[in-house]
Amino acid sequence: MAGRPRSFDRDAALAAAVEQFWREGYDATSIATLTAAMGVSPPSLYAAFGDKQRLFEEASAEYFRRTCEGLDQAAELPTARESILRILDDTAHAHTDVQTPPGCLMLTEPRLASQREELHQRLVSRLERGAKDGDLPPGTPNDRLASFLVAILRGMSGCARDGGTLEDLQAIAETAMAAFPPQG
Repeated sequence: MAGRPRSFDRDAALAAAVEQFWREGYDATSIATLTAAMGVSPPSLYAAFGDKQRLFEEASAEYFRRTCEGLDQAAELPTARESILRILDDTAHAHTDVQTPPGCLMLTEPRLASQREELHQRLVSRLERGAKDGDLPPGTPNDRLASFLVAILRGMSGCARDGGTLEDLQAIAETAMAAFPPQG
């Protein structure tokens, strides 16, 4: 005997959960706020997603997947400088978009250190490709430069959460690019 079909759109509910966790963080988000945001009852939430931790894991994985789509597109630009400039510009726009919560779930949520490490590794890979292609001077410390860029991204997120404007975040990006190594 089949169970009663779910009376909600799982993808839409997951999108609402992403936004709720993004807005409040894991610890401040309760089951009550999740069910209200998602438009589901607690039993439906548990049936569809398991517990709060599993819902968070699925929501943050979806958020990270979408983030990586933009990162991967930027990484395909011809030079490391163009790629990093695009990443910083996209970040400024995304963190200040009025359609979403300010800042970045991945960069501010303590539970997402592994996603930040993956971001770091993706930046290292793009910088290494830039060094190989002659975009960066020989001996550029790619791992340290990637750590610097992650710190900039985290700072941009914090600025946006504190009310920073698109112009504020673009100024941070411009300053970061001034510190970026010149073409090799």
